Amino acid sequence: MNSSLFVAPDWLAERLDDPEVRVIDARMLPPGYQGPRDLYQEYLDGHLPGAVFFDVEALSDNASPLPHMLPRPEDFARDMAQLGISDDQHLVIYDDGSLFSAPRVWWMLRIAGVGQVSLLAGGLAGWRQAGLPLAQGPVPAAPGVFTGRFAADKVRDIAQMRRLIAGRSAQIVDARPAARFSGQAPEPRPGLRMGHIPGSVNVPWSTLVADGRLKSADALRALFADAGVDLRRPLVASCGSGVTAAVVVLALTALGVEDVALYDGSWSEWGGRDDVPVAG
Repeated sequence: MNSSLFVAPDWLAERLDDPEVRVIDARMLPPGYQGPRDLYQEYLDGHLPGAVFFDVEALSDNASPLPHMLPRPEDFARDMAQLGISDDQHLVIYDDGSLFSAPRVWWMLRIAGVGQVSLLAGGLAGWRQAGLPLAQGPVPAAPGVFTGRFAADKVRDIAQMRRLIAGRSAQIVDARPAARFSGQAPEPRPGLRMGHIPGSVNVPWSTLVADGRLKSADALRALFADAGVDLRRPLVASCGSGVTAAVVVLALTALGVEDVALYDGSWSEWGGRDDVPVAG
């Protein structure tokens, strides 16, 4: 497994003052959440020292009717620079410890051409369990230097998905829970059809992780094999809105799979249209 995808809490604790290392807090609420939580306030109440808050919703394409789509490269570069993030730094990302949202930010930064992007093993929960310090309040940062780039070969849109389904040119791995994939449970976002993209297979993102880390390489291979995934063929990850699909991309990357892309619109786009086929 590619161990460079993750860094341990003690490794990061020793480098918090290193200007070449930048820590990013990528906590995110689950889809359909209806409650009183204020993630930014939670960040202010306790975050890793020096960590800047990456608001996935705000730092996405807000002109799109679809949730948290990739922004234009130049917009993303501007926003990252304003956060004090430079693309030549080693960026370390964490979430609450579920490994739910940090992989999406990891993927966004890789699409933007950042060379060194890692995830904090165990996330915030693991940091706390290790007894390491937290900081409060906002983190001031001098503007960073970030170049707007876009790895188009790692992203799929709906036109490309139509073509690959027709030509069976790639396998589609859906990261949603099994009941949503099979159409037995409703989607958390209103107005979406139930079911899945024809020909896709289901590998729920939560089965790939444990304690804020990916499972072992052998366990990951077994999960993909049980779903009928051939790691030697092209792959496209999908989910509800492009967030947990990044967990699938992360797991495949850890296994050394290179020909993998992500369908950014995912089920929020496909399931919201009546001009595309749906299987259940």
